[in-house]
Amino acid sequence: MSDNQEENPIVENVEPPEVKLTAPALSERESTWLVVAKNRRVNRDWEALIQRHPENSLRCYEDLCSTPTTRQPGRVFPLKGKTYKGVWEYEVTKGDRVFYIPDEQQLKVIVYYAGKHPNIAPIP
Repeated sequence: MSDNQEENPIVENVEPPEVKLTAPALSERESTWLVVAKNRRVNRDWEALIQRHPENSLRCYEDLCSTPTTRQPGRVFPLKGKTYKGVWEYEVTKGDRVFYIPDEQQLKVIVYYAGKHPNIAPIP
């Protein structure tokens, strides 16, 4: 399901071990932000999330591509604390989360966790 082909110019900004985050099948949005997974394991977890909740994952993906630093109360917000400086959380469903770090200078979002809501937010 991964679509990490080299002919896409936006992929040139992806450095290993990062991989371009798999776009949900219904996504037609032009990306303003490059959205990558921290590594292949994270992308595999993201793909599993797409399989479980395709519509919610599509909304999450499109928000990360267009407005990753826009707060949506109860759904999208930055984490607090020194450990989580620059980290954002996205509530994909009631029980699933995506944790990511937006880089406004590079217009790049690095997703470092996708999956079940952990008891403690994972540290990047």
